Amino acid sequence: MAERNIWALLDQHLVDAAVLRRTLHQQPELSGDESLTRDLVLEALPGTATPTKVAETGAVLRIGGPGPCIGIRGEMDALPVTERSGVPWASRNPGVMHACGHDVHLAALAAVARTVQDIGVPVPLLVVLQPREETYPSGAKDIAEHGVLDTEDCAVMIGAHLQPALPAGVVACVPGGVNASSDEFEIVVRGESGHAAYPHLADDSLLALAETVVALQSVVSRSVDPMRSAVVGVSSFQAGQAANVVPDVARATGTIRALAPETRALLHERIVAVSENVARAHGCEAKVRITVGEPVLENDPRLVEMISAQLTAQNIPVSTDLRSLGADDFSYFAERMPSTMMFVGSEGNTSLHAPTFLPTDTDLRAVAQALLAGYLGATTLLTGTPSRRNTE
Repeated sequence: MAERNIWALLDQHLVDAAVLRRTLHQQPELSGDESLTRDLVLEALPGTATPTKVAETGAVLRIGGPGPCIGIRGEMDALPVTERSGVPWASRNPGVMHACGHDVHLAALAAVARTVQDIGVPVPLLVVLQPREETYPSGAKDIAEHGVLDTEDCAVMIGAHLQPALPAGVVACVPGGVNASSDEFEIVVRGESGHAAYPHLADDSLLALAETVVALQSVVSRSVDPMRSAVVGVSSFQAGQAANVVPDVARATGTIRALAPETRALLHERIVAVSENVARAHGCEAKVRITVGEPVLENDPRLVEMISAQLTAQNIPVSTDLRSLGADDFSYFAERMPSTMMFVGSEGNTSLHAPTFLPTDTDLRAVAQALLAGYLGATTLLTGTPSRRNTE
């Protein structure tokens, strides 16, 4: 039988993957409602194994025999965005759009799964169809805590995400922390209401919170080592209803990002201390509630090295520079096993989550190549021998 190239097999499966991508794009589903998306992808996967339903609308499907397996994550949810792409296969679900490329990731995963099946599944593959990447509660966290990954003996996890900030075709495969931890905070300041003409008879919660917001801008610059990256940002502020009334309650919310666990803990402490003490100085009381989100996403250095070698062998440009204070709940998998999240440059000229974001078929191929390189690199990690690039 003539020798067949793995990468050529992938290209063959990308024809059907492009059709799947358009189908998924036309029928986007919000976080927690991804049942149709899940079923469409499962229908496109090879094999006859029965999938395991997890995290309400998610599923995992094993391809191959027993033993340690390689997981590849595909996130399924769309966003509450009204599409303005103008393509015939635009979203048919009003106000919902695949504006983050998850439709591309899923279709690429299906193509990789069929390619792995074609080459005889040298190491079992676990397709992980994850709900709720865009919202809390995290779908990845639910899957990680479910126990199914232990039951399936999942030893490695691979992911890839489109990133328009990179040149088209470039894959960022970076060791260590590549995405930040992500937490949210709410500050509620309570004072004493009164007539705005007699401010000395009131305890102004709005003023106390306004000064708190300003003071929080110095938390990173004066409490965090300048060589470490972090963000404390206030994104909403509500207080009062009438122009002539000093409000008794003021509320603000915001985000906390850090690339190191110790920085994360420090920011939590400083936000509470600043809020409580500034409010106290104005005769008010502040209560701070911090909602803990995703941990830092740490790419395994050995796995990165092996995946990068696979990409380089295919003349795919590899970047080692991209780190961001964005967040992805893929980090819950990375906490439990060697994992790598890659970022793939896109031909699209708009940003993620924009109503005009529309990756191309070339982008689909680039994501699929990254995921296949991830599978082959992980195979090397688990078996100790380089993966064959060709098979009969």
